[in-house]
Amino acid sequence: MFDSQTDKADEQIIISRKLDKIETPDLPRNGKIKTIQDLAKIVAELRTKNKKIVHCHGVFDLLHIGHIRYFEQAREMGDILVVTVTPDQYAGDGPNHPAFTETQRVETIASLSFIDYVAINNWPTVEETLRLLKPDVYVKGPEYKSKLPETTETLASEEKVVSEIGANIAFTEDFHFSSTNLINRYLLDLPDEINKYLHLFRQRCTLDNVLGILDNMASLNVLVIGDTILDEYQYCNAIGKSSKDPTLALKYQSHDLFAGGILAVANHVANFANKVQLITVIGEHNSHEEFIRSQLHPNISPFFFIQPDAPTLIKRRFIDSYSTNKLFEVYVMDDSGLPPEKNNEVCRWLQDELSEYDLVIAADYGHGAISKEIVRTLSRKSRFLAVNTQANAGNRGLHSVTRYPRADYACIAEHELRLETRTQNGMIRPLMDFLAQKLGCSQFVVTRGRKGCAVCDENGGFVDIPSFAQNIVDRVGAGDAFFSVTSLASALGAPIEVLGFIGNVVGSLAVGTLGNKKSIDKTSVQNYITSLLK
Repeated sequence: MFDSQTDKADEQIIISRKLDKIETPDLPRNGKIKTIQDLAKIVAELRTKNKKIVHCHGVFDLLHIGHIRYFEQAREMGDILVVTVTPDQYAGDGPNHPAFTETQRVETIASLSFIDYVAINNWPTVEETLRLLKPDVYVKGPEYKSKLPETTETLASEEKVVSEIGANIAFTEDFHFSSTNLINRYLLDLPDEINKYLHLFRQRCTLDNVLGILDNMASLNVLVIGDTILDEYQYCNAIGKSSKDPTLALKYQSHDLFAGGILAVANHVANFANKVQLITVIGEHNSHEEFIRSQLHPNISPFFFIQPDAPTLIKRRFIDSYSTNKLFEVYVMDDSGLPPEKNNEVCRWLQDELSEYDLVIAADYGHGAISKEIVRTLSRKSRFLAVNTQANAGNRGLHSVTRYPRADYACIAEHELRLETRTQNGMIRPLMDFLAQKLGCSQFVVTRGRKGCAVCDENGGFVDIPSFAQNIVDRVGAGDAFFSVTSLASALGAPIEVLGFIGNVVGSLAVGTLGNKKSIDKTSVQNYITSLLK
């Protein structure tokens, strides 16, 4: 309620300023369906008429009887019922989710007679929407009242905003129905191999246990060390063959610059762990330090060692704009590493500090940041050491995981395993067992691309887990994402099947993104896992 005409005017000004920054989507022609801008103005006007505003929010991917009863009970709590819907870009964390587009979802909801207004949200969560609409009552379903593990974190953040705006939170009473469960059971078209695997996995592992491991990652104090790589994508159109040479001619369109290598690893880790220390090397020339710092997660404390007379490593890929196929790439690098005095400085720092960290993640791309002396220090002093060594065009045949005398957890690709063991064909399990024993690993993973991953442990356990990826945009960075999150799981002692399952979920999310455009966040992983296991 307003105390004066001045209060009304002030609120309208605040709303107008917020709405100026919001893009307007194309909406179906239905009087109930509004943009978030228009809905905010309508709600503000209704409050001046002493109308009690009730707000519901969700994905509502498959409207079912549970939703109907939820809306009906919410309608009885006030005079006006408004519903906001999660947009497609923030609702697609599971395979083939959402099943229905945002436009289809708002049309369906608007067809219900007891709903007054519907709008598509503009943010990943409802917090900003609550601040904008300021409803009198915010209504949640019965699953939130029972505080199921997968709802607790979401509810806590929403309750905080509800209290901030002076509203009340209410819960409906009924059986809990799940759109995700119904879609997975009747609409989701996953390959038989995946469906059979998920059926068996649900019998062995519970959703609560898997999500609990993700929650426990927050407590880890983590150090990540490795090569800084800037991934530059040059988008071009092929315009034909050069008239004088047998060369493909390209026309420049645009470009992107992504924080890759250890920077990407650190960002992935920081979305799960609250404290992350980054140790890396950047060049004295063209360091891009300002850009690098701007791309790092707030949870990361960076420590840059400067390589004299060298550039920061850039991998410049030329991409066909239409197909996104990579045509060729150029390395801008000096892989000679730090000079002896700088290298000794890194080793001294590590010797003094490593014991403070629960987990040390070495993402070793073989471009000089991690020297032999640093490898020895990491192996001797780390409480729990996770290692990934990448075979790439800049080091193939010269760089392998056995440069580390010890690792508690190691993760490499199948082609790297076969290169290391000089075994082109045959079963991978004996190769994994051999290498895991040589490194002293408690857990060892081999990623296999479209085949998923294989995991073994020191007790003779072994599991093969299929890939869940259905939409592959770009494979660059997927292995880094897999390694980052599974390192956290391994440090927590997660069972090997849960570790591999989480890794494949992370990998599936990563291949759906171009390069390292965005890091893998905890909410996306939680939602994807929930969509598979419900």
